[in-house]
Amino acid sequence: MSRYFKAEITENISLNKDYSLLTFHPLTSSIDPGPGQFYMIGCVSDGGGSPESPAFKYVYDPLLKRPFSLFRRTDKGFQVLYRIRGKGTAIIRDMRKGAVVDVLGPLGNSYPMPPENKTALVVAGGLGIASVFYLAEKIAGSGGSAHIHYGARTETDLLMVEDLRTIAGTLNISTDDGSCGEQGCVTDMLGDFLAQNQTAAAAGVIYACGPHRMLEAVSVIAKERGIEAYISAEERMACGIGACLGCVIKTVNGYKRVCKEGPVFRAEEIVW
Repeated sequence: MSRYFKAEITENISLNKDYSLLTFHPLTSSIDPGPGQFYMIGCVSDGGGSPESPAFKYVYDPLLKRPFSLFRRTDKGFQVLYRIRGKGTAIIRDMRKGAVVDVLGPLGNSYPMPPENKTALVVAGGLGIASVFYLAEKIAGSGGSAHIHYGARTETDLLMVEDLRTIAGTLNISTDDGSCGEQGCVTDMLGDFLAQNQTAAAAGVIYACGPHRMLEAVSVIAKERGIEAYISAEERMACGIGACLGCVIKTVNGYKRVCKEGPVFRAEEIVW
């Protein structure tokens, strides 16, 4: 089955001035995604005019697709969270319900589900919640629960918090400015949690996605405590299939492509 397909936009909801939630529904059969995988979505504008007009045309500008982690699946389709940062995401923000887009995916590898005797410790920084939400949802759906530690710069950068509460075993929130939850770094909150919960520390598996410095700090915590940890690396991508080599990172086994060998790596693989 091909990973390339066309999809219809079923919802495109603004969460605040910086973030939106896009839902698309494949128009043909597609491969089931795993938690942590991502999609490349075309940036399509209509070029003006009415879709009913003979002169109407879709415009692909910028040409390259944009990568987005799978946030979750619903009856309406696949969902991705995104931040409006440039021309491509501004175009995606303006996509109308009913628009048809080119999609490539699911791509990359996925987070492994935790064994029954392990406790899932999910760590997300800002938009990194988009990568780990589906994992936490699947864990909850299988009868387990995840301890979720979610941090951001400020309250407006915390996304889908009420949805998180429905699937989390525990949800701990921090912000850099103290506008919501504890004030400070999410990795400090993780360290405190592990110090106070010896069972979780002894039988935990960490799953993390967020800014580079956060992931490095999570890796240090995991190594010091001997905890198995998986991180989703975030790098700029052009092709999404490993051909352009634009998203390589250094690992103990040489350079690896985030889009192909990743985005999920064991924490001890990464050379920070």
